[in-house]
Amino acid sequence: MNTNKPAVPNTTVTRNVNDLDQKTQNIYESLVIISKRANQISNNMKEELHGKLAEFASSNDNLEEIFENREQIEISKHYERLPKPSLIAIDEFLNDKIYYRNPAKEQQ
Repeated sequence: MNTNKPAVPNTTVTRNVNDLDQKTQNIYESLVIISKRANQISNNMKEELHGKLAEFASSNDNLEEIFENREQIEISKHYERLPKPSLIAIDEFLNDKIYYRNPAKEQQ
């Protein structure tokens, strides 16, 4: 996943509900698609973050020698500044960057 600064707003944006249900004709189906994509993005970001933090982890398991690792702090701050997965998923959905299908509709 590309963690460079995406063109997604980092704050809450008021959305028109009609924009969300235009593609599926069902607001609930659209929200399910968005939420599943947000979960995928969140899991990818979490795996990437843990991988980067593991590079700087110390092998000492001594609780008395807990210290702050500057690199880990900077990496964590970078991920905190990224847009939330739900905002990224909404942007992807509205810009047709998500492939989805509904097998129940396909059978009809």
